[in-house]
Formats: sequence, structure tokens, C-alpha cells
Amino acid sequence: MKKLPLHWQIVIGMVLGVLFGLLISSFSWGGRFVNDWIAPFGTIFIKLLKLIAIPLIFTSLVKGISDLKDISSFRNIGVRTILIYISTTVVAITIGLLLVNTLKPGTGVSPETIDELTRTYAQDESITSNIREATQQEKGPLSFLVEMVPDNIFAAFANNSLMLQVIFFAIAFGISMLLIDPKKVKPLNKLIDGLNEVILKMVDLIMLMAPFAVFALLAQIIASSGNMEILQKLLFYGVTVVIGLAIMITFYLLVVYLVAGKSPGWFIKGIAPAQLLAFSTSSSAATLPVTMERVTDHLGVDNEVSSFVLPVGATINMDGTSLYQAVAAIFIAQALHFPLEFTDQLIIVLTALLASIGSAAVPGAGMVMLVIVLEAIGFPADKLAIGLALIFAIDRPLDMLRTVVNVTGDSMVSVVVAKSLGKLHNKKSSSHHSIRSL
Repeated sequence: MKKLPLHWQIVIGMVLGVLFGLLISSFSWGGRFVNDWIAPFGTIFIKLLKLIAIPLIFTSLVKGISDLKDISSFRNIGVRTILIYISTTVVAITIGLLLVNTLKPGTGVSPETIDELTRTYAQDESITSNIREATQQEKGPLSFLVEMVPDNIFAAFANNSLMLQVIFFAIAFGISMLLIDPKKVKPLNKLIDGLNEVILKMVDLIMLMAPFAVFALLAQIIASSGNMEILQKLLFYGVTVVIGLAIMITFYLLVVYLVAGKSPGWFIKGIAPAQLLAFSTSSSAATLPVTMERVTDHLGVDNEVSSFVLPVGATINMDGTSLYQAVAAIFIAQALHFPLEFTDQLIIVLTALLASIGSAAVPGAGMVMLVIVLEAIGFPADKLAIGLALIFAIDRPLDMLRTVVNVTGDSMVSVVVAKSLGKLHNKKSSSHHSIRSL
């Protein structure tokens, strides 16, 4: 019997996880049981993906750059990638602003709901810690350039939130190899090639756990969900964000069709496992190993393109999160009757764009970015906790959805850049490390 494709295995795991979470949460001991005996398997899976993320980024990026014929090839890839990423982020923020100003979800939140949310969440450690982290960061407009340059590469390798520094070092390392006599770096090239193959095989082995892990992750989320009545009251805000994210996905599919000449079905089928993992983990960084495997082996993007575009995108391309910043900031302003001028909305566009560059690709990073955006428009400091409390109740499911958009956007840009450079292959890679071969 033909083996069930990975994305269907993950879907089954997600559905069973939701059903199990709903069933077990009906018992008083259900939440504790899930946290003690089910959730650890999801945590282990995420830790394994994070474990492999930085070694994968370093080896694949160095290999991709050092395999280029000359430095101009790298320049072509880099310039196109950054320009497209900035463009899609601006599109995402603009869509968010248009939707939230049209639908005005914040005007429907009653004072009673605001009071209840404030009592429930305003003193939550997750909210207060996000405010502290954001307010402690006194950043200038070019601070992201300073932060992307490491002063200790081993410290950067030891911290997944410093992924941009690892990318900087890997690019410098690969360019240096490219500028040296090929004969002198041949042993190093062989070492990098071997390491890359081993790490890709580790990705395959880790992915065998994926269906079981997403079951554990979804069961934990359902069993620990908050006040369902509050969730229903915030439904209009959530729907506004979801509509925006759906428009972004449609935009990506349109670009793939018009620019790359590929069908939307081909694109979605190719990256579906990465999208499902992004939904389950809420982390672009944790999903990165799978995204790279799918884009390279199933969409036919040349390794020298995907090895640069995807790690960079996981760090600086946060389309889903940026769209959410725009909607959430205006929603909070509407609900708390904070007046916004047109210039304030322009500030939101610029701040959300800059905040997305270098933001950690991990769950909850969007909250820190939101505080930065709110402070940029002069939102009262004493109301920040109330503002975050307004959206905290449904932030987790929205975080899951916007991570799907982030990963989809990275994949789309990889396809577009590869197409523009003639490095998009019609057939799957013949690489022996495809998950299907396991």
C-alpha cells in the first residue's frame, strides 16, 4: 500500500490533537494530564527543530555561496531577495491598515469587555515581560544593522534568537571561500558538503516524529485555552486579522502564477508540510529545516538560492506578523479611544517594517514588536498593558496563522528569485535525502 504523504499524516495528527484536547479538557484533571504526559513530546520536537536550525543555516548558506561561480552571482541573489522582502512586507502592512480602518473592529468592544480583559490579563507575566523587553530596547533607526554583526560567533551559535548574526557570519565565511583559490579551499568544501548532507538527514529523521508532535502541540493548546466567552467577544478582531492573512496568501499565489508561471496548487502542495508545522509550532525558525527541504526538493528551487533566501527570510521577512501589527495597533487605538492621524498610520507602516527586521522568529515575538509600534505612535505608557490584554486572549491562534503566512511568503520569494535567475527546475531534486525515501 502506498505510504500516506507527510502532509496528510500531519493533518491527521492535528485533527486528532484538537479532538483529544476538546475531550480531555472536559475533565477536571485533563489539563494537568496533557501538560504532564502529552505536551513534553511536542516540546521535544520543537527543541529538535531548533537544535538543527543554526547548523542547517550555516552549512547550507556557506555551501550555497561557495558553490557560486563568482561574487556577482551572490550579489544578484542578495539584492533581489532584500528588495522583494521589503516590498511584500509593505504590502502586508498596507492590507492590514486598509482592513482595520474599513471594518473598525475596535469600535465594537464594550467597556465591560475591556474591564474583564484587563482584570484577566493585564498582570499576566507574558504581557508584563513583553512590555519590559520592548521598553528596555532603546533603538535607533539603524540599530538592526548594528545587531546583525556579531562580536562573538560562538555566542551567536548558542542563541537561536541571534540567527541574523549567524547568517552574517555564514555569508562572510562563504564569500571569503569564494575569493580564495579553489584548490586551497577544496578540503573545506568537502567538509561543508559532508556536514550539509548529515544535517539534512537529521532533518528527515526528526520529521518522522512530526505527526505525533503536532498531535501533542494542538492537544496542549486546546486543553489550556482561556475564557471562551472572551474569545467570542474578540471574534471580530480575529476575523479581521484572518481576512488579511488570507488576502496575503492569495497575493502570494497570484505572484507565483504571474511571475513564476506555476499553478497555485503546485505551490501549496509543495510547501504544505512546512505550512502545517508553522501552524503547530508558531515559529518560522523551528519550521526552517522543513521549509528548506520542501522548497529545494519539492518546488525545484536551486540550493544556492534557497540556502540564502530562506534563512534570511525566517529572520527579516515577517509579512504575517507585520500585517497583525497594523491591525492590532489600530484595533487597540479604536477600542481605547486613542485618536490616530494619517501621519500616525504612516509611522505604523515604517515602524512595523523596521521592527520586523531582525525580530526573533519564535512564538510571542509579535507582542514585543507591537509594543514598539504602539510606543512609536505615542500610545500612553500606562495603557500598554490594557492594550495588550485586549488581544492576548486570542493571540496564540492568530500567532499560529500568521506564522503560516510568514513561511509561505519566504517560500514564494524563493520561487520568484529562482525563476528570475533561471534556477527554478521543473522536476524535483533527485537528492537522496528526501523525506519520502525514508
